[in-house]
Amino acid sequence: MKTIAPRYKLFLVGVFIAFMLLHQADKLIIGQVLEDIQRDFSLDDAQAGAIGTGALIVGAVCYLLWGYLYDRYARPKMLALASFIWGITTSLSAIATTFPAFLAARSSTGIDDSSYPGIYSLVADYFPPESRGRVNGWLQLTAPVGFVLSLVLVLALDGVIGWRNIFLFTGGLGIVVGLFILFGVKNRPRGSAEPEMSAISDIPTYQFQWSSLTALRKRKTLFPLLAQGFFGVFPLQVITFWFFSYLERERGFESGVIFPIMAASVLMMSIGAVVAGSLGDRFSQRTRRGRLLVAAVGIGLATVLLPITLLLPPDTSPLVFGAFLAVTAFFVLFSGPNVIATIHEVAPPEVRSSALSVQYFVENIGAAGAPWLVGLISTQLGLSRAILIVAGVTYVLCLLCMLLATRTVAEDVEALRGEMRVRTAEILAARPQ
Repeated sequence: MKTIAPRYKLFLVGVFIAFMLLHQADKLIIGQVLEDIQRDFSLDDAQAGAIGTGALIVGAVCYLLWGYLYDRYARPKMLALASFIWGITTSLSAIATTFPAFLAARSSTGIDDSSYPGIYSLVADYFPPESRGRVNGWLQLTAPVGFVLSLVLVLALDGVIGWRNIFLFTGGLGIVVGLFILFGVKNRPRGSAEPEMSAISDIPTYQFQWSSLTALRKRKTLFPLLAQGFFGVFPLQVITFWFFSYLERERGFESGVIFPIMAASVLMMSIGAVVAGSLGDRFSQRTRRGRLLVAAVGIGLATVLLPITLLLPPDTSPLVFGAFLAVTAFFVLFSGPNVIATIHEVAPPEVRSSALSVQYFVENIGAAGAPWLVGLISTQLGLSRAILIVAGVTYVLCLLCMLLATRTVAEDVEALRGEMRVRTAEILAARPQ
């Protein structure tokens, strides 16, 4: 197989990070301008929560479609299409003049929100197993850094051009990034980076097959990972959608205080994602369970630290609260890069986008009600208790599911390695000597 220049790999990761970072900023701006939108459309918390839930439902359904399209067609073209859709749907939400129209337009942004599996599938074909966790970690940090970028955009532009023009600006960025992807990103034969394929100069083209997808039911690890995913996005969705309002409303912090607190937490969350991916790579070389053990430790620590942080007295100084929040944030994304890498280590190359899409589909089905559920509980018990109940309970369930997954992952990883060895032997045997 032709060697890929390190410079091109760096360019590739840079383009993927740019897409995900700007897309995450566009996606998360809604939480920063939620108060403005509520005032403009006269919405209560339950109606405001429905805005986030609508996009999650649409995204969940579209994950299955994107997974199939990525495995069936050229992934760079599909990713460029997703970027163009991002630009169009965000712009539509900016010009909506009624709440039903805004809700419909904002919900349609879920179409492109489910486009990430193709990126991770390409990463798996450009990078070998021992470095995928680290690359996935760099990609995962786009979520927290995108949150900070959304804060910066809102603080700099909201008072000048308003939330509608901010959406028009970020929608335009989607079109620009789409052009970079369309003309700069090259497709890669599926399975190219698997160790067993290193001796083959011309890898056959593998495309989506229903038999390969249905055969995944034999991978026992995927079932607890799916269950973990169902509950795992609840805390992150709750925090990204409601936490700005929580700091402002419940803690009484002003924007000048909120920004450094969130910036520090996001920085720690970003570092945590990269550290988690790197630790997963390192421990996976020692034991097949290494990645998921790292993820389990992160979830366990977040489960303990989040309630401690939220239960700090209301008069706690911003400095102390920010320190607790930053330490908690470090462990929030520990599972992300390692779950993705694990799915790619148990699923055949031709259905990796579909396998990850199923994972994300289940995650979004579970998380779709999170913003609305917190808003509903908030009307009865207050926002602080609502966040604590929803995030705390789901973290405990995530930990139990992750521990179950560690029991079967070694067997499933070895099963895929054996399958790839068989494929390699068949390819070599079919070629003239």
